[in-house]
Amino acid sequence: MVLSRVVGTGSAVPEKVLANSDLEKTVDTTDEWITTRTGIKERRIAAEDEYTSMFATRAAERALEMAGLVPMDLDLIIVATVTPDFPFPATACLVQNNLKAGKAAAFDISAACSGFLYGVTIANSLIQSGMAKRALVIGAETLSRITDWTDRNSCVLFGDGAGAVILEAREGENGILGARIHSDGSYWELLHQPACGCRNPVSARVIDENLAFIKMQGNEVFKLAVRAMEDAANEVLAMEGLQTADIDLFIPHQANKRIIDAIGKRLGLEKEKVYVNLDRFGNTSAASIPIALDEATRNGRLKENDILLLDSFGGGLTWASVLLRW
Repeated sequence: MVLSRVVGTGSAVPEKVLANSDLEKTVDTTDEWITTRTGIKERRIAAEDEYTSMFATRAAERALEMAGLVPMDLDLIIVATVTPDFPFPATACLVQNNLKAGKAAAFDISAACSGFLYGVTIANSLIQSGMAKRALVIGAETLSRITDWTDRNSCVLFGDGAGAVILEAREGENGILGARIHSDGSYWELLHQPACGCRNPVSARVIDENLAFIKMQGNEVFKLAVRAMEDAANEVLAMEGLQTADIDLFIPHQANKRIIDAIGKRLGLEKEKVYVNLDRFGNTSAASIPIALDEATRNGRLKENDILLLDSFGGGLTWASVLLRW
């Protein structure tokens, strides 16, 4: 049996740390207010001369190093992002050029916070079809560029960074066991960026009305996220005839500690099985799961044959789950 196996992980985040105490000086908020409602203590923010493609490239280089591969070994590069360097060309093409991965097809996908798992699902499908043997999947964001730093309800949430995995076709029972992706576009207005597309191109009105920034109806998103992520987790487990008790590590999208706690409780998972780094990085959208996965890999939280469940929810609305045997 040939499965898509994770053979390398990598991550990259900006050096600049923006703590809750820093935000206290610029908006009407407190460390206690932010921590109680989100679980976030600090986040990383890109410098003016840093871009999504730069973090994506650094994460990719670290994943290649772990895998013992060179860029020309890659057949495919997928970058999941809602903050690309440019509307076009794809950020994945910039990463391909940075790496000198001349054999790889490269493209971006936009599924917000679910983007990385969408990318993993697509890469897995191409590997299973025989069209690719090795795929680099990256979740990368520079959300600080589309954050309204005057809105205390949203500016406390987001951070920048990138995470990457390399999937390789391998014989055996270790690798991706199942994946599910879902969408419901009827809820698109709950979490979106109103401008900078063709519907509301950049204009004086867009600037005056702050339409270039993330808009979110947090309470509604919370309720839908918990239910959707629970359903996605149970669905992919049922596909493989597994139970939540079989999970060795659960890595959910790092959006809000309350959401993570609610999902863990609904799934009946012990806290030590739920990986959380939200307190240090905030919500990095498509980058959150691969950053956490790289941390878990490098700090020894995963061992061979562990069952790993990845679960996400994002604007679109989109949600996804991926189940692996490590």
